[in-house]
Amino acid sequence: MTAIPFQDGEDFALAMDMRDPIAHFRKRFCFPKTKDGEECIYLCGHSLGLQPKSARSYIDQELLEWANLGVEGHFHAKNPWMPYHRLLTRETAELVGAEAAEVVVMNSLTVNLHLMMTSFYRPAKDRHKILVERGAFPSDQYAVKSQIHFHGFNPSSSLLELAPRDGESCLRGEDIESLIDREGDSIALILLGGVNYVTGQAFDMAGITKAGQRKGCVVGFDLAHAAGNIPLCLHDWGADFAVWCSYKYLNGGPGCVAGCFVHERHARAWKLPRFAGWWGHDERTRFQMGPDFRPMLGAEGWQLSNPPILALAPLRASMEIFSDSPRIWSFYLSDSLLQSSVSSRRASMAEEAPNSRSRFHQAVENCANNWRTMESPEIGANRTLSGLPPRPYITRFRMFIVLFCVSPPRFSESITPPRSVLLSYRGNTRLQSCKHTIC
Repeated sequence: MTAIPFQDGEDFALAMDMRDPIAHFRKRFCFPKTKDGEECIYLCGHSLGLQPKSARSYIDQELLEWANLGVEGHFHAKNPWMPYHRLLTRETAELVGAEAAEVVVMNSLTVNLHLMMTSFYRPAKDRHKILVERGAFPSDQYAVKSQIHFHGFNPSSSLLELAPRDGESCLRGEDIESLIDREGDSIALILLGGVNYVTGQAFDMAGITKAGQRKGCVVGFDLAHAAGNIPLCLHDWGADFAVWCSYKYLNGGPGCVAGCFVHERHARAWKLPRFAGWWGHDERTRFQMGPDFRPMLGAEGWQLSNPPILALAPLRASMEIFSDSPRIWSFYLSDSLLQSSVSSRRASMAEEAPNSRSRFHQAVENCANNWRTMESPEIGANRTLSGLPPRPYITRFRMFIVLFCVSPPRFSESITPPRSVLLSYRGNTRLQSCKHTIC
């Protein structure tokens, strides 16, 4: 993609709409309507992704099979239900940068997190701490603290929290590595979000994994705000496990089935403790109904129950779109929103008292003042997407990722006129002074 110098203002945004190479993907999603019947500007993919228009046909197909075949649908449906979850395996593996045997679509995110911690959080007298980021999503905090209590330890001494430096909004990579080097001998598990749900900071997961494993720590990631949002290479990075949901950027629908990654080095770790269920049992002997559990090879060995077909069907519709869509334009949209926000913010800072700056405004200033360069395997080293210094898409200074899933806003919807201000409130972005916006 040829670099295009960024220009602030609506005319430039509208001109970019005309050359948007992925604009046609909008037509594959349902957009909420205003009272006037107009499509809303939807910037809530970080909470719930839009519905693919094809989702209904995917669900109707399975309802028809159920009506016509009953229980025989497990074996004789157009897409038999017994192995139905595997219809998502290849696309899921490609999405998170994994081998097929390393991923499985199952359960919900927090259930999968508990299953992973059951196997991979093995506290001992001298190594019992869990390292998390301060302000992690509450469900993660509840799960982590309950696991610590379950093993007979106390969060006051077993929970380590990473916090930004005073006056800063995001964690510095060197501070994360420094803490791991300093405390690593007592850390049993490092569990961070791939992207922080409040600040939008994308962590250097490869670096964190390397630092943690150098100290003998197990490393896992919650990718709720990363899967489908930023490029992932879980297998190459070497994390022990990862979990994510599918209703945000993956457009799988409210409460959709989640995903799980277990690195292949654990594929035959039969002695790892785990909570077992019959769908994780060796499928070759599953219906012999024997009393002893024999886990399947790889991530599928952590399954509990047969997959919910009607919940998986709309996710198939979305993942089909993902497999068709390019990603480069999302980085360009992100760059442009950031630059527009920085421009607007700097123009208004002179009129405000220093102590009136919002968390987002501080974050934008941090990002603008700490611009960094990083090689992108998708785009190529040191290439600029917007006529600006080369963009790091994985960095502690990545503040906001605009292309919420693959249902893209128009360019003119992602760049706001200077009079509009992008604010952050408890992780939800909202666009003020912009008509028909759902954020």
